[in-house]
Amino acid sequence: MRFAPAAAALSLMFAVNASVGSAGAADPDPRAAMLIAQGRAALAAGKPQDAIDAYEAALAVDPAYTPIFNELADAARIEGLQGKAIRYYRETLARDPGNLAAISGEGSAMVEKGALEKAKRNLAQLESLCGETCPETMALQTTIARGAKPRMAASETEVSQN
Repeated sequence: MRFAPAAAALSLMFAVNASVGSAGAADPDPRAAMLIAQGRAALAAGKPQDAIDAYEAALAVDPAYTPIFNELADAARIEGLQGKAIRYYRETLARDPGNLAAISGEGSAMVEKGALEKAKRNLAQLESLCGETCPETMALQTTIARGAKPRMAASETEVSQN
């Protein structure tokens, strides 16, 4: 009984610390938010490398803001850098294991690399987390159904043109 007030005070302290810690992760630093907006505009204008540059600058300004990694990954996929995109999606998942967009994006990048079996594991994970009709699951299903795009090496392209 003598420990009840101390235990209550300790519990209150942990609850307050937890709420303060999660409150800071909701919004990015204003400078990072501006850079993220620039990156989105560059991506919309068809300039993925400019978008990557803006997102990397935003990450330097606010490294704790996890959604930047998904933005970087999406831009890297458009640029054809699937390995780099997978690494960014995995960083998101290390920070937020239930991030549906990162699971779906990683699966799509795997399909683009030709790793269909690994992508199907991501699909199974999405189906167990959000069901078969959630947008992320449906997007990955569509990507898997399309399959990997065949890539030609530069030397193959030159030979076929001759």
